[in-house]
Amino acid sequence: MKIALCSTFVPFIRGGGRNIVDWLASMLTAAGHQVEVVYLPELDAPDLLFQQMMALRWVDLQSADRVICFRPQSHLIPHPHKILWFIHHIRAFYDMWDSPYRDFPDNAKHRAIRDALMDADTRALGEAKAIFTNSKVVSKRLKTYNDFDSEVLYPPVFESERFFCAGYNDEIAYICRLEHHKRQHLLIDALNYTTTPVRLRLLGTGAGPDYGIALREKIEEYGLSDRVTLDDRWITEEEKVAQLSVCLAAAYLPVDEDSYGYPSLEASHAEKPILTTTDSGGVLELVQDGYNGYIAEPTPESLAAAMDKLYRDRSLTEAMGKNARQRLVDLKISWSHVLERLLA
Repeated sequence: MKIALCSTFVPFIRGGGRNIVDWLASMLTAAGHQVEVVYLPELDAPDLLFQQMMALRWVDLQSADRVICFRPQSHLIPHPHKILWFIHHIRAFYDMWDSPYRDFPDNAKHRAIRDALMDADTRALGEAKAIFTNSKVVSKRLKTYNDFDSEVLYPPVFESERFFCAGYNDEIAYICRLEHHKRQHLLIDALNYTTTPVRLRLLGTGAGPDYGIALREKIEEYGLSDRVTLDDRWITEEEKVAQLSVCLAAAYLPVDEDSYGYPSLEASHAEKPILTTTDSGGVLELVQDGYNGYIAEPTPESLAAAMDKLYRDRSLTEAMGKNARQRLVDLKISWSHVLERLLA
């Protein structure tokens, strides 16, 4: 089968939105299909939005037997057999309209853009033969805002056999982009309230330097340079595997994230429990409190208590790590299941 995988990207920024496309391309190719990956740049700037959307409507992929679309606004690409693996809306116009993460004013102009965007999205969604999402959170948003039902199809990690457990040190690892909404700062704040010598390792880089600089200043202000390692760069896959193999646990505590996030999934394959928070979104579909990790309140005090428990009760921490791998089996998170559903 000739399959075109269509998505958008923000130039010079890598993240899970690219991984899901590139990894699926490899799996489809290995299964004997002809695969074409189509990326178009898109920025969520209101004044550029509709020009970019128009460009997507002009994309001609009629030579493909089917197209599979991912990141917004790729679902606008026309095709008679269009499948969506929908990973999120342009959230500033949807669920984050009334949040601090909307960086434009709530005025007549932007409300009109919002209305037109929602109408265009709903029309394009209606063209799809099937709609899958990466989490119950995203399925709920599609139903709430566009009145479409969808099937949750959890994205696996590529070559999961790379990950392994080599023991448990004293560090909680947070391997993720350094962005304010990923809330690495909460873990630094939490160290002020811990009663054990648990340590923190932050690995990743951001779209700009400001948040990383703020984290370093916070570490210095609190006098935590001996307990926090901040490596502000995009680490290699080999380094990631090595760090996850020996850490005590992994953290992932974004603000209302669309899915469980690859950091949680990779940690689970490495048999490490996951530390998250009650408001972190899709990761709560993966983590069961006390079974494969801890779900804390998004406060330094609550996170500190969970970090101390991970440090003190090593037998429970190791048991939760083994449960983390089993949880992936229970949720059918595998490439064989993905291919079965997308190609049905």
